[in-house]
Amino acid sequence: MDNEKESTESISQEKMSRRTVLKKTMQTSLAVGAAAGLPQWAMPALAQGEQLVTFTDMPEGYSRGPAQRGGTHFLDTRQISDFYTDNEDFYVVQHYGQPELDLDNYKLTVTGLVENELEFSLSDLQAMGQFEIDAGFECGGNRPDNLFQGLIGNAKWRGVRLRDILEQAGIKPEGKEIVFFGGDTGTENIRDTDVEKAFARSLPVEDAMRDVNMLALQMNDEALPQFHGRPLRLLMPGFYGVANVKWLTQIHVQDRRYMGRFMGRDYVTLKKEMVGGQERWVENSVTKINLKSSIVRVTRQGSQHKITGFVLNDGTLLESVEVKIDNGPWQRAQIDRQSSQYSWKLFSLNWDNASSGEHTIVSRVTDVNGNVQPTADEVPEKVSRWENFAQFPRTVMIEA
Repeated sequence: MDNEKESTESISQEKMSRRTVLKKTMQTSLAVGAAAGLPQWAMPALAQGEQLVTFTDMPEGYSRGPAQRGGTHFLDTRQISDFYTDNEDFYVVQHYGQPELDLDNYKLTVTGLVENELEFSLSDLQAMGQFEIDAGFECGGNRPDNLFQGLIGNAKWRGVRLRDILEQAGIKPEGKEIVFFGGDTGTENIRDTDVEKAFARSLPVEDAMRDVNMLALQMNDEALPQFHGRPLRLLMPGFYGVANVKWLTQIHVQDRRYMGRFMGRDYVTLKKEMVGGQERWVENSVTKINLKSSIVRVTRQGSQHKITGFVLNDGTLLESVEVKIDNGPWQRAQIDRQSSQYSWKLFSLNWDNASSGEHTIVSRVTDVNGNVQPTADEVPEKVSRWENFAQFPRTVMIEA
């Protein structure tokens, strides 16, 4: 997973060419589907003779269009069929727009409580030793209602190891927190004062020094797309998407917690926790991904049905993924062998002898530490739209 590799332009061009052909084929299929009166999402990802089973908990005619410049984009999760999410389909959320940085004059600076302040051009970063990792993540605000878990994606990333940069800079003993500033800026009104602020998130030094953290230059064998932070973004495998700062321009080491909007006010979960035996309301920044699974697709081929879904978590190894149909027993699902520690884990269960009518299906995941994905009633009471990881029962209609 962390193998050092030299990228080659010929391989990248070959893959881009193949992807272009596949997209043209898909577009042709979509046109045929539209002409036949079928929903556009039904065509490209299905095997011959395979049909999508209708989720009765989704609005009739529900669909998602392509990503639009400057806008939020989320998946129609019924389309998930490949291990890697195409760059154009990977979800997009931004807070201060999508800046186009000048690549010729781009600089990444490392400042603050370091022995050596550093500056890197894009070519400097591209010349450094790099590694690859598969990592999937979701937005901290991903949820089942309306979005149907669509703020999600999984990709192969390539870039420079963050720890190498920090070790080169040399963090001083008093350095406790590392702040990552993006090139996207906006005006915030703070205490009746308008101030220009850059998007930023921070990490304790211990978290920042993990071996898997990356300054990503490539996504799925292509230069990092504009939507996803060109030319450089932070990648924190196992963390919610907000931690993966896009359009990265500055890394700053300081001796106190960073309290900007997206650490101290927004992307903060207010929930009840036990603190020294006392139940208290606690506020925490959204950081590591909670243990979560969700069913996103049911297909039928002849008389055979298949239930598929995904798992995301913080990288802790899994013990099992299970599916329950109506009031039946939990059944162990099969996890895609391509899954790795920080990727999403696609799972499937063959549904034998499915009877006609409406059914309720739900999944749950358990990790090796015995943590089980909770039901909605078991999730700690919270006042927040962030961190939605409860079991998500789905309803489907099986035709006779």
